[in-house]
Amino acid sequence: MEKLLPWFTLKYIPGIGNHLFKRLIDRFKTPEGVFDAPADELSRIDGVSGRLAATIKGYRAPDSVKREIDQTLKKGFEVITQADAVYPPLLLEIPDPPPFLFVYGRLDTNVSNVAMVGSRNATPYGITMAERLSASLAAMGVTVVSGMALGIDTAAHRGALKTGRRTIAVLGSGLGRIYPASNRSLFHQIAENGAVVSEFSLMTEPEPHNFPIRNRVISGMSLGTVVVEATRRSGSLITARLAAEQNREVFAIPGSVQSFKSTGTHTLIKQGAKLVEHAGDIIEEVSHLMSPRGIETKTISEPERDLPPISPEEMPVFQALGPYPLHIDDLVRSLNIDPGKLSGLLLRLELKGIVRQLPGKLFVLKPGLEENRG
Repeated sequence: MEKLLPWFTLKYIPGIGNHLFKRLIDRFKTPEGVFDAPADELSRIDGVSGRLAATIKGYRAPDSVKREIDQTLKKGFEVITQADAVYPPLLLEIPDPPPFLFVYGRLDTNVSNVAMVGSRNATPYGITMAERLSASLAAMGVTVVSGMALGIDTAAHRGALKTGRRTIAVLGSGLGRIYPASNRSLFHQIAENGAVVSEFSLMTEPEPHNFPIRNRVISGMSLGTVVVEATRRSGSLITARLAAEQNREVFAIPGSVQSFKSTGTHTLIKQGAKLVEHAGDIIEEVSHLMSPRGIETKTISEPERDLPPISPEEMPVFQALGPYPLHIDDLVRSLNIDPGKLSGLLLRLELKGIVRQLPGKLFVLKPGLEENRG
């Protein structure tokens, strides 16, 4: 606790935000150095008024700060400060890095991080692409960073975990407030194979304003950010903007021009984001910046899907379907087929494991089968 107390004390002085904290540490090296500095020397730092310098000189940490540190450590979490070797090195390069991070799991000095973000309300296409891409990146030695939200974030973490590799989740709440609660199991899985981190105090609730703050950490600890699926007003575009401001790469996976869920990613591509079809597109851009451990040559192969026999009667339905859900009424119109007959054909394709029915009479091809269409 003793080594952490000066960091917490300086952080919680009213008037000292992350930008000013960094300027103080850059000049005086440690919080102890800040507290030991003469008031007139403190006042020479941009943003430190005479009044704030006097406050720093006379400030004493309240008991609540000590209790917070004690509760965090008792729950088995770590606190990693900017002075620790395992503090993410790329994060130190942004203008406002968190002075310290609460960590569940294990961070390392690997700088081969790539962020992956996207819609919470993702399509089956988006989920499939996120899992595949994440698994491929993980198999090549990349640590996938995301936010543990529903949808694309969850798929990104799961893709990495399926390979047995590391992944990092950055929360918009404290580690004692798992959000979303439905990802409690994922929370522990990630910690076993990487780390869950937060800059927020242990019991901080997932307030809406926390997430844009959190997003700069996701992009800040990563060589680049991949947006898998996002609408034009998606919060994922905030992460992409932050990545660009931090001089990091921005990538986007294209989707259907008919899907509003991909309008955000298409906008990014128009603005200069690199279009991604597979993991190699990302590695090509960031390989020269990756950890000295190098890129692993092992790649993850897509599971082979032998296409079950499809009758001539079923073939038009198979050809009409794709990775984006279609309503049965749209299929009736496009195929000019009797609704009852179409329902029977869809059921047969579903029993063969070719088609999946979603709520609301929506139908989609199972992942990995779209390339089998002529």
